[in-house]
Amino acid sequence: MKDLTQGKEGPLILKFALPMLLGNVFQQLYNIVDSIVVGNFIGKEALAAVGASFPIIFAFLSLIIGIATGSTIVISQYFGAKNIEKVKRTIDTLFIFLFFASITISIIAIIFSEDIFKLLKLPEEIIPTAKIYFNIFMGGAIVSFGFNGTSAILRGLGDSKTPMYFLIISTFTNIGLDLLFVIVFQWGIAGVAIASVIAQGGAFLTAIIYLNKNHKIIQFSFKNLIFDKQIFKKSIRIGLPTGIQQTFVSLGMMALIGIVNTFGTNVIAAYSVATRINSLASLPAMNFAAALSTFVGQNLGAKKTERVKSGFIATFKMSSIISLTVTAAVLLFGNFIMGLFTNDSEVIRIGQEYLMIVGSFYIVLTAMFSISGVMRGAGDTIIPMFTTLISLWVVRIPGAYILSKHFGEKGIWWAIPIGWMIGLLLAYIYYLTGNWKKKVVI
Repeated sequence: MKDLTQGKEGPLILKFALPMLLGNVFQQLYNIVDSIVVGNFIGKEALAAVGASFPIIFAFLSLIIGIATGSTIVISQYFGAKNIEKVKRTIDTLFIFLFFASITISIIAIIFSEDIFKLLKLPEEIIPTAKIYFNIFMGGAIVSFGFNGTSAILRGLGDSKTPMYFLIISTFTNIGLDLLFVIVFQWGIAGVAIASVIAQGGAFLTAIIYLNKNHKIIQFSFKNLIFDKQIFKKSIRIGLPTGIQQTFVSLGMMALIGIVNTFGTNVIAAYSVATRINSLASLPAMNFAAALSTFVGQNLGAKKTERVKSGFIATFKMSSIISLTVTAAVLLFGNFIMGLFTNDSEVIRIGQEYLMIVGSFYIVLTAMFSISGVMRGAGDTIIPMFTTLISLWVVRIPGAYILSKHFGEKGIWWAIPIGWMIGLLLAYIYYLTGNWKKKVVI
C-alpha cells in the first residue's frame, strides 16, 4: 500500500504509474501475441474475426468495469482518510457485485452473439469464426472480472506493483498456451480464446492465494464477505457515469467497426491490427491518468487540495514526453510493426495508413486523459462522461460515416483524432471552472 498524500508529487505519481504501465503493457502484449499468432498461423479472416469481437467484448464488460472504477475511487478516498474499516467494506461489496454481474453478462453475451455480429454487418464468412472466439472468451468473463477487480482494488490502495506481477504471470502463460494450442494442437481460433481464459483464471487464482496470505486488508473469502448498501450507492453514484461512458464508448467502437466492415476483409484485418497497436500506444496516457486519479482521490480524502494541481501538471509533463516518443516510433516503424502480424501487403498498407493519421495525435489523447483523471479522482465522473460521449457520438461516428463516403477508409481514420480534439476542448473548459472539487465523497 502506498500513501500518496506525502512527498514530492511528480516522483510519487511516476513510481505509482510505472508498475501499472508495465503491467498493462504486458496485458496488451498478450493481446498482440494473440493477433500475431492468429495472423501468421490461421489467416487474415481469423484476424478480422478477433478484431471484430473485441469492441463487442468491451461493450459487455464496460458498464461493470465502470462501476468497479467507482468503487476504487471510494477506496482511495477512504484510504486517504485512514478509515480502514470502510475500505474493507467497499472491497467486500465490490467482490459480491462482480461475481453476480459476470455470470449474468456471460449468459446474455453468448445467447445473442450471432445476432450482434449480423447487426454489425460482419461478412458472413467471418461470423462462424468470430462466434467461436467470442463465446469462449465471454464464457470466462467471471475470471476476467475477478482478476481486473482485484487489480483495481490494489491500485486504489496505492499498490500498483502487485497487479503488475500478476499481469506478467498472465501474459507469459497466455503466450505459451497460444503457441501450444494453435501451433502444436491445431485448435485454431478456439485455442487462442481458451488460452486467454486459462491465463486470466490462473492469474486471478494466484492473486487470491497470495493476497490471503500476505495482505493486511484484502482477505478474499465468500463466507466472510459483507455487502454494504450505502457504500454500493456511493460506488454507483461515482462509477455509473463512468460505466455508461465506457458502454457508449464501446457501442461507438461497434458502430465504427460496423462502418469498417462495409469495406471488406482487408480493411477489417488492418483495422484489427492497427487498433491493437493503438491500444498499446495509448497505455502511457491511460495509466498516468489512472495514477493521477488515485493521487487526487487520496489527497482530497486527506483534505490536501493544494497538491492536486501540481500533481496534474507533473503527470501531464511526464505522460506527454512518453506520448511524443511513442508517436515518433509509430510514424517511423509503422510498416515494420504491421508486418509482424501479417505478410499480406494490402493489409499492411491500410494499417500503416491508419497509424500515420491517428498516431500523429497521441498528445491530444494524453491531455484529455490527464484532465479526466483529475475529475475522476475527485469523484466527478458526470462531466468526463458527457465530454467523451459528445466527442464520440456527435463528432467521431457521424464524421467517420460522412468522411468515409468521400475518402474511403481514410475518412474513418481522420474522424478519430478530430473527436479527440473536441473532447479535449470540452474537458479543459470544465477543468478551469473548478466545480469538480465539490464532488468529493468523504
